[in-house]
Order: sequence, then C-alpha cells, then structure tokens
Amino acid sequence: MASPSTETSPAFWSLGNGRGEIANGLVDHHDGQAPWVEVETVYSAISRGTEALVFNGQVPESEYQRMRAPFQQGDFPGPVRFGYMNVGRVTTGPVDLEGQTVFCLFPHQRRYRVPVSAVTRLPTAVPPERAVLAANMETAINGLWDGAPLVGDRIAVVGCGVVGCLVAWLASRIPGTRVVAVDPNPRRQPVLASLGVACVTTLERDDHDLVFHTSGHPSGLDAALSVAGNEARIVEMSWYGRQAVPATLGGAFHSRRLTLRSSQVGQISPRQASRWNHGDRMALALSMLAEPALEALITGESAFEELPTVMPELARGASNTLCHRIHYS
Repeated sequence: MASPSTETSPAFWSLGNGRGEIANGLVDHHDGQAPWVEVETVYSAISRGTEALVFNGQVPESEYQRMRAPFQQGDFPGPVRFGYMNVGRVTTGPVDLEGQTVFCLFPHQRRYRVPVSAVTRLPTAVPPERAVLAANMETAINGLWDGAPLVGDRIAVVGCGVVGCLVAWLASRIPGTRVVAVDPNPRRQPVLASLGVACVTTLERDDHDLVFHTSGHPSGLDAALSVAGNEARIVEMSWYGRQAVPATLGGAFHSRRLTLRSSQVGQISPRQASRWNHGDRMALALSMLAEPALEALITGESAFEELPTVMPELARGASNTLCHRIHYS
C-alpha cells in the first residue's frame, strides 16, 4: 500500500476565537502499512458541549494533549480540525468493507483514510442518520459503568443534553429503577417522555441512590449534590474547560457520606477495562442505537458548507438544540 500522502479534502476548522472556516484537511491518517479504508462522509454531528469549548478557545493549556481528538489536525487553541462523530461509506479498502457504512471518531471532513481498526461497521438495524449518536452513546455507557447502577436504584440525571438523555434512557431499562431527569428547560420534557423517562424542571427529593451530573453548568453540580441520599454516589460527567466550578462540599456532603467521582470516555471504566476494549465499547454503543425513539435526540440538520455560520449559533447555547447533524450531499 502507498505511504501516507499530503492529499487534502475540505474540512471544518475551529479557529479558537468563536469563528470557523472550511479549509483543506489531510486525507491520510494511517501508516501506509496496516490495512486501511477510504471513507466518504455521509453525516457528521456536533458534540455541542466539547466542540463549543474548542470553538471558543476554552480548552485549558494543561489539557492540550489529553483533549486531542483521535484524528485531530492542528493544535489548540486553533486553528484545529476537531470532532469525533462521523458516519461514512467505505469507497476503498478490504473487500468485506467496500460499500459498507461505518462510524469513525473523525472530524467534519468530506473524505479521509484511516486504519481498518478505526472504523466500526453499522449494524443493519441502525440507519446512518441515527448512527451519528454513537460517540454520545459510548460516553453514556461509560458513565453507567462508572456509576454501577443496581436493580431498584433511585436514580437522578441532572442535565438533559444528548448524553444526559442517553444516560437516563439506559438507566431506565434496568429492572426496578426509578429514574427522573432534571432540566430547567421544559422543552426537554417531551423528548424524555418519548424515551419513557420522567423529566422535571426542579427536584426536591433527596433520597437518590445514584446521581449523574451531565448539564455542563457548575450550578448543576450543586443540584446533583442536593438530591443525593445518604451514602449516595454522584457521577460527574460534565467537562468545564477553563471554567472554575465551585461546589458545596459543606452542608450535608460529609454527614451524608457522599461519594463524588468523575467519568470520562477517553478511558474504559476500571470496572470493565480488564475485559473490554474501545472497539468492543463502540460496537455496543452502535447496537444500542437500533431503538427508533432515539431519533428524537437529533433536533436539527445543516449542510457541511453551512458549518461556519451554524457553529457560532450552537456554541452560544441554542436552548432547544440537542444533536445537530451535518449532511454531505
């Protein structure tokens, strides 16, 4: 096979100052030796929380290396080609993959080549339009692994972006659980209802065994702490970039013997790491997307060429946006 080249294809670049542009990105991201595939992108999607921080230049310098996306080009604060929700069709590669639709943790770019190991074939029951949710589902799965919910647990999910909705949906499928989602935006309630999960704007009960915080706002962490019962676990799934996060660790935090722990998708949860790898987890995430009701999490769509004008709006926090899909027709 040929060595990696300097061939390029149109890609979206975040400049790190609240602006972006379409410019050329490298096509080749393989070593020229291992089996590789060429993929033509059909859909990508915007991971609003993380991509907004990147777009606005809010990645702390201490995290420049740890925050790199798998096929990132450029360096923080920017210009940087960043993203990890890409669904495409294999145009060149091993015979069993040619013509197949795959998911890859690749940024917003029309065409690219990566090792075969970097792509996951979509299950037949999962349409490409919905498969853009795979990275969010993977994050939600890892969060549940970290939280280790039990049969019958009383579970609260504070913050109902895409990841929060998926966490609540997955948790509600565990027998006997009582799951409630909490979000100040009442527009989230019909979305959660379509997933079979109750959603409220405020929550007074403080008897929860397990609480997930997924809002991305510092005030949400205090809300999560306030609804946790005695000896409860709080799983912090938000990432704040440079933003300082005050947390009320006085009050009942110690008397209730609460446990606060982080969850981040970059590593497999220690509970599963000895038996699962990243490929296994991604295959599981894609299989879970066979549920048609999850289509409700995709609330908008734009053409690839519109990204420079769409991304600033999303980075400002459009109140009713969950997953915004990009098409490459």
